[in-house]
Amino acid sequence: MAKRFEEAPEFQEKVVSLNRVSKTVKGGRIMKFSALIVVGDGKGRVGVGLGKAAEVPEAIRKGIEDAKKHLVTITLNGSTIPHETVGKFGASMVVLKPAAQGTGVIAGGAVRAVVEMAGIKDIRTKALRSRNQRNVVNATINGLASLKGAAEVAAMRGKTVEEIKG
Repeated sequence: MAKRFEEAPEFQEKVVSLNRVSKTVKGGRIMKFSALIVVGDGKGRVGVGLGKAAEVPEAIRKGIEDAKKHLVTITLNGSTIPHETVGKFGASMVVLKPAAQGTGVIAGGAVRAVVEMAGIKDIRTKALRSRNQRNVVNATINGLASLKGAAEVAAMRGKTVEEIKG
């Protein structure tokens, strides 16, 4: 009997990119598909996964399973992020800035998918350097994972939240 993952209905998934890749062998080309998937619960948990298979639905299913294994919890401040941060991965760099309520999500395709799945409603972003979608998604995840709330910073410094906020 195969091991089954419990279907968590609280997760939404979004396909960021779907690529047809080929390997050339003695008998010709072997075509396969690679799917980059982002899953999130809209409440601060988000993950990214890559699935590869001979057929599109199977690649997407594998990507979803991989993304659920690599979930990270991010710190939110209402509908935005607590502070400005920069996420880096490979040659990609993503700048994430908090925005006032009502601003909306100002982000490109790959960054937008991650931010929306995380449940952030107001943010300004900019992808710099390499625009490779896989690296941009990972850079966004790294940036969001590095966020710290006022309570965490106060605990690290041994101060109260009021002293930190000034």
